[in-house]
Amino acid sequence: MDALIHHLENREDLEPREITVAAEFLLDEAAGLPKKKRLLKALATKGETAAEIAEFVAVFLEKAVKPDFLGQTFEGPTIDVCGTGGDKLNLFNISTTSMFVVAAAGATVIKHGNRGVTSKSGSSDVLSELGIPLDLSSEKVGECLGKAGVGFLFAPLYHPAFKAVAPVRAELAKEGVRTIFNLIGPLLNPAQPECQLVGVMDEALCPVFADILQRMGRDSAWVVNGSTADGRAVDEVSLMGPSRIYKSGRFQGLVDEEIHPLDFDLEIADIQDLKGGNSSENAVILKDILSGKDKGPKRDIVVLNAAAAIACAGLEDNMEAAIRKASSLIDEGEALERLVRLQECAG
Repeated sequence: MDALIHHLENREDLEPREITVAAEFLLDEAAGLPKKKRLLKALATKGETAAEIAEFVAVFLEKAVKPDFLGQTFEGPTIDVCGTGGDKLNLFNISTTSMFVVAAAGATVIKHGNRGVTSKSGSSDVLSELGIPLDLSSEKVGECLGKAGVGFLFAPLYHPAFKAVAPVRAELAKEGVRTIFNLIGPLLNPAQPECQLVGVMDEALCPVFADILQRMGRDSAWVVNGSTADGRAVDEVSLMGPSRIYKSGRFQGLVDEEIHPLDFDLEIADIQDLKGGNSSENAVILKDILSGKDKGPKRDIVVLNAAAAIACAGLEDNMEAAIRKASSLIDEGEALERLVRLQECAG
């Protein structure tokens, strides 16, 4: 392991076999904390390549618990909608709200997530507040996917081996060190959906994630990085400024686009208009949007992000049509109906 770490400290990229060794070392509970810290620091300082991240993810997915519903056929394309987090803007749960709209559009949304780390309320926090148990068996999640078009995989249940990296992650977090584990959450969905909309907090990660998701065999992947009016990053399609979208997948080469809310006649929002709160407050926001009670900027950013997922999944040909579809699904109560079905199935 010392020789491998030395390679990284010399800013040399790792070979696939070295990555397998490094990944298994990190997941070894008996391995020493100081050496794990040195390895993760060296990798972050060098900078992870797309090939390295993809190989680490492949090893970690091999160690993951496989959902019972794998191989089951669902209505429409399967998709995950999520972000890396880390933008520190404390917005409400946009992707979690939008997933009900995406399901109503005809996709099967297999969301994989965890509790909030860089925000007050992660996807699992708000879903728990809405009465969705986090400890559902994967068989039950599969039932919900069939009945509601939506299901949630609580990450700790599917990645028990990650307990071995919790101490080193905590140590490095205290030192303000970013590691590969701050990046790869969206890539670790054990269901490996056909399509994926991923938000990243750094525009430089867009082509990297697009490359990785193509390597992982996604039919369609959109990687987005938005910005605020003053240039801060957002790991969503932004209603506050332009967004970069990198598209990739098995059936297309890399496409790089920039969109702006004004392209779709949507009003620019201020950060304060989109702020969230704790899980209880965010659950109210989610229900107000899906019920049609909130018709302001929060609804608009949900429509925008749901539209991106709908287009990514191939359910509409372009963003304009997808925005019209997402808006009508909220107006007609179909998105709210998906939440109700999930609550009934999971409860």
